[in-house]
Amino acid sequence: MKLRKLKPTSNGTRHQLVLQKNLLSKFNKIDKSSIFSKKSFGGRSSVTGRITVRHQGGGCKQRYRLINFSNNEFNGLVLCNMYDPLRNSFVSLNFDLDELIFFRTLSTDSVLTGSLITCSSEKNELRLGNRTCLENIPTGSIVHSISPTGVNKTVFARAAGTYCQIIQKGKDSSKIRLPSGAIFSLSNDSYATLGLISNSQSNLTYLGKAGKNRLRGIRPTVRGIAMNPVDHPHGGRTNGGRPSVTPWGIPTKGKPTVLKKKRNYD
Repeated sequence: MKLRKLKPTSNGTRHQLVLQKNLLSKFNKIDKSSIFSKKSFGGRSSVTGRITVRHQGGGCKQRYRLINFSNNEFNGLVLCNMYDPLRNSFVSLNFDLDELIFFRTLSTDSVLTGSLITCSSEKNELRLGNRTCLENIPTGSIVHSISPTGVNKTVFARAAGTYCQIIQKGKDSSKIRLPSGAIFSLSNDSYATLGLISNSQSNLTYLGKAGKNRLRGIRPTVRGIAMNPVDHPHGGRTNGGRPSVTPWGIPTKGKPTVLKKKRNYD
């Protein structure tokens, strides 16, 4: 996907950078049974009605697409790639050629409509979008959607543009570099998908105006020093040199670990 800069016809579009989504499908009438309505409480408790999560509320209605994160074997055909409002990566609508059912998976970059994807524990042809065990994937490969052994669900590298790299392989385990840079040792029976997640340029987009954040259900974040003393420990004209804390008085930069030593001025 390419980035598109809008014409500066208004202040909101002057610096706006959006994704050119001409390769995405808008046809959602297939497999509508796996699309559910998502009820939002706007960051409030459904029992007491009090705010439990700040900076949430409003926004457009969103629907949840049921994604297949399991490791069940399949031979599928990619019908189209679609937008998902609840995740920053794109979603592929696939058709299982064996079970004759529709299912959705996270879209792999450069896997377009008409591609064949498989999920199998056997060593088949290694193509982008294919899912198999780590023992069948050579060292240095780029993978995503990794499921550790015994977990029939994707755990690592699920966000847009993220990937893991196999840096070392042993007899029973492999060392994986995660998107955070940490190195994990996983069993060779763990499943992974070849390639990286789609929409790798999502972090380069620029909203251009605050109203687009409000449409996503994100409310403004107010500084503590701009509040009153009853609303925040930083509130008031000055905070008196107090270290930065949360609205509940917990230090934001960690608990102090330096021991206070008694000094003798004799």
